[in-house]
This record gives sequence, C-alpha cells and structure tokens, in this order.
Amino acid sequence: MSAHSLPDNAVWHSLEPKLALQQLSTSADTGLTKEEVQQRLQKYGTNELEESSGRSPWEILVDQFKNVMLLMLIAVALISGFLDFLRWQSGGLKPGEVPFKDTIAILAIVVLNGILGYVQESRAEKALAALKKLSSPNVRVIRNGKQLEIAGKDLVPGDIMLVEAGVQIAADGRLIEQSNLQIRESALTGEAEAVNKQSEITLPEDVALGDRINLVFQGTEVVQGRGKVLVTNTGMTTELGKIAEMLQSVESEPTPLQQRMTQLGNVLVTGSLILVAIVIIAGMLHGYFTGLTGNDLWKRLQELVEVSLSMAVAVVPEGLPAVITVTLALGTQRMVRRNALIRKLPAVETLGSVTTICSDKTGTLTQNKMVVQRVFANNQAFRVTGDGYAPQGEFQLDGRQVSLEDHPTVSALLVACATCNDSLLQHKEGQWTILGDPTEGALVTLAAKGGIEKDQWESKLPRVSEFPFSSERKRMSIIAKIEPVDTGSLLGNLDPMLKSRVKDEQYLMFTKGSPELVLARCKYIDNGKQFIHLNDDIRKVILAENDNMASNGLRVLGFAYKPLTEVPPEGSDEASETELVWLGLVGMLDAPRPEVRAAVQECRDAGIRPVMITGDHQLTARAIAKDLGIVEDNNARVLIGQELQKMSDQELEQQVDLVSIYARVAPEHKLRIVQALQRRGRFVAMTGDGVNDAPALKQADIGIAMGITGTDVSKEASDMILLDDNFATIVAATKEGRVVYTNIRRFIKYILGSNIGEVLTVAAAPVLGLGGVPLSPLQILWMNLVTDGLPALALAVEPPEPDVMKRPPFSPRESIFARGLGSYMIRIGIVFAIITIAMMAWAYNYTHQPGYPQPESWKTMVFTTLCLAQMGHAIAIRSNNQLSIQMNPLSNPYVLGAVVITSILQLMLVYVPSLRAFFGTQILDQTQLLVCFGFSALMFVWIEAEKIFFRIIGKRNV
Repeated sequence: MSAHSLPDNAVWHSLEPKLALQQLSTSADTGLTKEEVQQRLQKYGTNELEESSGRSPWEILVDQFKNVMLLMLIAVALISGFLDFLRWQSGGLKPGEVPFKDTIAILAIVVLNGILGYVQESRAEKALAALKKLSSPNVRVIRNGKQLEIAGKDLVPGDIMLVEAGVQIAADGRLIEQSNLQIRESALTGEAEAVNKQSEITLPEDVALGDRINLVFQGTEVVQGRGKVLVTNTGMTTELGKIAEMLQSVESEPTPLQQRMTQLGNVLVTGSLILVAIVIIAGMLHGYFTGLTGNDLWKRLQELVEVSLSMAVAVVPEGLPAVITVTLALGTQRMVRRNALIRKLPAVETLGSVTTICSDKTGTLTQNKMVVQRVFANNQAFRVTGDGYAPQGEFQLDGRQVSLEDHPTVSALLVACATCNDSLLQHKEGQWTILGDPTEGALVTLAAKGGIEKDQWESKLPRVSEFPFSSERKRMSIIAKIEPVDTGSLLGNLDPMLKSRVKDEQYLMFTKGSPELVLARCKYIDNGKQFIHLNDDIRKVILAENDNMASNGLRVLGFAYKPLTEVPPEGSDEASETELVWLGLVGMLDAPRPEVRAAVQECRDAGIRPVMITGDHQLTARAIAKDLGIVEDNNARVLIGQELQKMSDQELEQQVDLVSIYARVAPEHKLRIVQALQRRGRFVAMTGDGVNDAPALKQADIGIAMGITGTDVSKEASDMILLDDNFATIVAATKEGRVVYTNIRRFIKYILGSNIGEVLTVAAAPVLGLGGVPLSPLQILWMNLVTDGLPALALAVEPPEPDVMKRPPFSPRESIFARGLGSYMIRIGIVFAIITIAMMAWAYNYTHQPGYPQPESWKTMVFTTLCLAQMGHAIAIRSNNQLSIQMNPLSNPYVLGAVVITSILQLMLVYVPSLRAFFGTQILDQTQLLVCFGFSALMFVWIEAEKIFFRIIGKRNV
C-alpha cells in the first residue's frame, strides 16, 4: 500500500459526523459506488497490515556459516582433506587407515552447529501475524444504497460500516449513529472496561486515544448495541497499523550471551591463527637453518600444517553451542515450573543481567481483586472488615462494630452500591467470585456485608434507564422505578428523611463516579436527620477524606442520589445530574499480592530496581509502592502521563533514574520509558498485556507478557510469558537467569581451560623434537565433544550458590573474560599443558626404549591423560571457593555420573578393537595406564590447592 494521506490530515474526533462525511465525499445512506471503491483501493491500498521484508530462511541458514569459529573449522576440514588426498595419491596412508575421516567428522560438526543455530534463529516473528488476526474480519457495509458483506481487507476510507454486538471492528472510523454502543478496547489500550461510544459529540484535538469516544478502532470488539461508522483509516494508517509500524521499527539487538559468544569466537580464532603462524614460520625457519631443502622441507611443511590443523581444531570449543543450548533449555524447563514461560532461549541467560524491572501494578503487583476498606458517610469514617468477595464482614467505627440500623445514611449508600452496578456476586465451586468488573464487584460485596442483596433490591428498584460511564464524564447514573408495594419498607431502609423527600416522586437516580466530579454536582447532603445545603466547609472535609483515602492506596468513588418524577430523556445527563444529594465515599484496595513484598526486597538485595507503571491515581500508586517497598519515602516522586507527554526524550532520560513510580500512564508511554532507561545504560525488563504494549515489550531487553490477561500480540512480542501474572515470578526467573549465567561461565572455564592445554601440548611436540603430532583432529573432536561435553552438561545444572541474589547484577556489557575468567583459563590451560607435556616427555622416552613393541603409544597416553585430567577438573570446578571434600556430591549427582561414564568411554577407545582402529589409538599396558591416572590427578590437586591459596590471602576466586 502506498502511504497516501487522508483529506487535510483530518482530526476525525474533532469533526461533526456531517463534516466528516463531506471530507470523504460519501453518504451515510448510500455509501460509495463500485467505481469509487476501485479508485480508493488504488489510492489507499487494501486494508491490510504490511510486513517489512526480513531475512528469508535461506539467508538465516547461510548466516550460520558466517560464524568465525565455523569458518575456521571449514578451512581446517578442507586443508585436512587436501592433505589426506595427497597421502592417498602417493600411497602414504597406513594399512587400515580411513581417508578423509577427519574432514568428514569436522564437517559433520560444522553442519550440526549450523542447523542448531538455524533452528534457534528461524523462529518467525509472530507479533505482526497476531496483529493481522485482529485486523481482517468480514464486515457489513452500505454500498450503492445496499447492505453487503465484504472481506475486511476490501474496506476503503469513505465506506459506511455497520457494527453490532459480537462484531470485531475491521477499520478505524468516525461514529455517525449509535444505539447503546459499548466497545471493548482492551486489545488496543489495555483497559478492560468497555467504552460507551457516542456519535454526536465532538472532542478537542489533543484528547487521549482512550477518550475518543466518538471513534471506533480496528481490532476492538463490540460488546453491546449497534452503530453506523464512517471508515476513516485503513491498513497501516489505522491505530493498529501504527503499532505494527512501531513493532517493525524496533530492531532486535543481540543478547548479552550472543555478544559474548561472538567475542569469544573472535579471540579464540585470532589467537589460534597467530599461534599457527608462529609454529609454521618458526618450524620452517628452523628447518631451513638446519639444512633441510627440497622434498625434506616440503615434508616438514606438511608436518607443521598437520600440527597447525590439530591446534586449530583444539582451540575451537565445538561442543559449546550444543552445551549452551541444552543449558538454556534446562533453564527454560525450571522456569516453567515457576510459572515463567520462556519464548526465546537466550532470554534465560539475559534475565540474569536485568538491572531494572518495570512492572504493571494491577494483577502483577496486586491481586486484581478490589476489596472495600473504608466508607465515609455523614462525616464518619467506617472501617470495613472481611476478605475477598465473601459477603461476610463488619462495619466498625472507632474500632467497635456498629449496626447499620443506627446509620441510615450508610444503608442508603449501600443501596446505591448495589443498584448502580452491573456486576454479580456468585458462589461457585466453594468460593465467592465476581462476574463483571472488579471495582463494581467490590461494591456488590460491600452491600452484601451490610445486608443489602443486589437481586432483592433490583426487584424493589428495577432499572429503567441509565447514563453510562464515560471517561470524559467520569461517572455513571442509573434511574430506578420505586415499586409502590415496597415503598414503606424501602424508604425505611434508606433513611427516615428520604421518606418525605420522595412523597410525590416515582423514580430514584443513583450516581457514582469520581468523588470530585460527583460532589461538584451535589447541592445537598443527607446527614440522616435532614437534608442540608453543601457549603464549602463540608466540601473541604469530604475532599480531604478523599485525598486521605487515596494517599493510603485506596481507589475512591463518590455516591449521590436524586428523587425524580419522571424518567429523564436519553442524552440529558448534563441537565439531569444536578442538585444531587451527597451520600458518601467508598474506598477500596486492590490488595498487594502477599508474596510481592518479599520479591521486591529480594530485588533490592540483588541490586535490581523495581519500577511501578500504572494507569491509577498518583496517590494510590505511591501508597501501594510504599507498602511494597518499591519506594521508601512517603513523598517519593510520581511522574504522571500528562507530564511525561510534555517531556522531550532528553528530559525524560534525565528523570528515569530518579522516578520509580509512573501513574496515569498510557501504554504508548512505555516505549519511551524503556528507551530512556536503555540510553542510561540500564538493562530493562518490561511487563505488558495490551496490543499497545507490544512495541515496548519488543524494545525491552526482556519483554514480559501477561499469560492470563495478555493479548496474543503482546505474547508474541515478548521474550517471556508470566503464566500467573505475578511479579514474584519475574524475580524467581531473574534468579534462575543468574544461575544459568553462572553455570555457563563455569563450563566455559572448564571447556576452554582444557582447550588451551590441548593447543599448547600439540604446539610443544615439534618444539621438543618428538616425531609426529600427539593428537589427531578426530581425537581432539572427541575430547571437545564428549570428554568436555558430558561433564559440561552436568555442570549446567549445578544448584545456585547461596549469595546468588545478594549481589548486584553483572554488567550485560562485561566481557566473557571479565572477573578473572580469562586469566583462569590461561592459568589452568598452562597447568594442563605442563602436566601433559611432562607426561608426554616421559611417555615418549618410555615407548622408544629398544624393543618396545608400540613406540607410537605415547600419543595414546597424551590423549588419555588429557581426557582423564578433565574429569578431575570437572569435580573441582563445581565451586570456586569450597573444597570438593566440603561439598555434597549428591547435590549434583550428574557430575559424578558424567565423570564415570566419560572415563569408561575413554578407556573403551583404548581397549575396544573397532574403536581403537577408528580413533587411531593403541593399547596401553598397566604401567602406562597408571602413569596416565597419576598425572591426570595432579590437575584436581592443583585446583583444590588454588582454592586454599585464595582462601588464605582472603581473595574470592572467580
């Protein structure tokens, strides 16, 4: 679709329906003609979301083989194959030797690693696909004066679209007509409550998206009523299209682990090539200066190339990608058991680097279960007891239970709570639940605690009309008919003074909403004895109590009523909702989840800053944040959405490190908050559930979608899904991420320490003047894949250290070699090499005694010693500081199992004829085997001695 602007870039919610129709040259009665539709399809394109072209599957596969370590292995395989070909042509192969086996083995590893990377990366981005599901239903339209059903993609600006209950809106549009129309816009705005739409009003240009009650939006759902809509925006110009464009504009950055693996590969390959160059150049110079010429010099070059090939294979940790993938997958399984579903494997490790967690309040930090705590009526503050939605509780005044018979104003207030309400209280499967909005559910429960049953009172006061809630009015009213048969008992229950007040009236109007706005429309207050005029002093007392409740974390509603002689006409709310009688305030609390306080404290101990983002009142948000420990100061800064909207990106960036509470924030602000934090160098986890949250989730280093309340779009844009929508689960997953990263570092130390030892051992052989290469590429592959791989996998499930959540997060930008890991690998690699080279020198002399039957068996001794030394390394490396004897071997039995199995497999390569022939080993006699075990045990002794040394000097080992 070409991006054509609409007429004069019209602000549709500011236009009257007639003017909007004129702008798009269409008629509300006849719609567009067939020719006009075709012209507009050409101009505006189809009503579909466009997808920017990403990498094709073939490009993703090719990209896997651009990895520098795999490229080096491919080069090694080709050179090894070329040398085998030369030997095969010249008849230089030994009897029974299989040509090209090193080449085939290396290429097999290359292909397997490439496939592994492809599988991880080829998971298609499905967030846009989920958006498309919202955007392409069938729809009824008026064209040429006739009603038709067409595919949503064929809609064009100027079409007249008909909507009714159950229909999904197919495009953005301006309402022309409506009847009791309510639309659920949670997919777009994140707000669960349905919006009452009105066609006749016009709105200011700068009104927020959620308050544009004369517009409908693509992807939202009609829950009640019907309407006629002028289609104004289609495809990528809709609000849903803007979100799709934002989603595609957010570029996915490599995760810290991916960046570290790239760095590791570059360092290893660079170091390997430098070492290869030194060995070949030094070897050739030595040969030249010792008189080698012609064919002898060529043979020397071949020997040096073979040594170099073995060194190159030795330096690349071929098994590392598989071990990391399995480690992340195991971490994923552990997280699922904690109700965190990981969608992208690298996110497991990434969680361990999180420095800031931005969380929604409702349902994540709180239970999303509103419970009334306080009632303020007749200048008295009542405390309400009881738990959840159970209709049992007490009304207390000054700490003592009171009877509502003595407080008729409270009874009248409870009747208003029960009748001005669309929720139902029900007993289901042994517990009380609410069918409907949680806020209204809290009011029904409150009424029931005072003996006011909703069903019973709805029969006494049947609803005959209503003025629905709107975000602009911030209130709603219902008009109920007073049934004559129950007049006496009804009025007696309300309060004595009301009896005289409604002598001639047949209807009552109950109003609830924002305390400030409802109070502003009241002329009287019922004090239980008489109606008195509301003066400024009384208003100040009520507003002060409202602020007091809000500052204690309560969501506050104000209630009033008015007797009527007739039902007011539809749309007369402004005229009818005047001269009301004030009843009182109701303060309710969305109680914090009991486990969240401990989780927030754990965050703080771990150096992670929790940040609350909510659409709630700033006083309520601050009180909840204070209660949970997110902030400590009662006067902590709260940044509200209106302030944020006016800030530049630079101004917001200066504030984000100082603000831990964002209130009255729209979902689209989240993206700016995430970007500002990232520009400050923070590593951000962000929660969200609405479609509008998707760009922020994708932008965040860890996007966390709600599993219960989240939309498909938010889930597809996320890295992790909370199956229980609980903040404590995020903290548990963060802990698991730290454990995974610690274990990844542990087995990288384990694998690369031995690889450096292998490289130095291979390089030392020609320097010492030993004949041939001690390790073939195939044997090195065996060590890197099996001898290294199995224990490394076992180390991946090492349980967490006690202080894992008592230290700050490690920087996501730290080098893979940071905090001593690089020096450890070099140090241990050198120790490995010294032990093995010493054994190699002894073994060479031992096997080259006159008459010894197997002079080449010294190579098998080197192979076996390196493998067995790794077993001691695996046992010792389980802890950086604790001695192995101090650790419970059964706390990770997999290490012990891996050591036993790998040792047996290694001995099978020496003593099973078929394996011996394939791997080019020779049988070791008893003395040789004992020497291998003895030298390899020195590795374990050295690492344990290091722990004691670091403990003595008071330095923590890495």
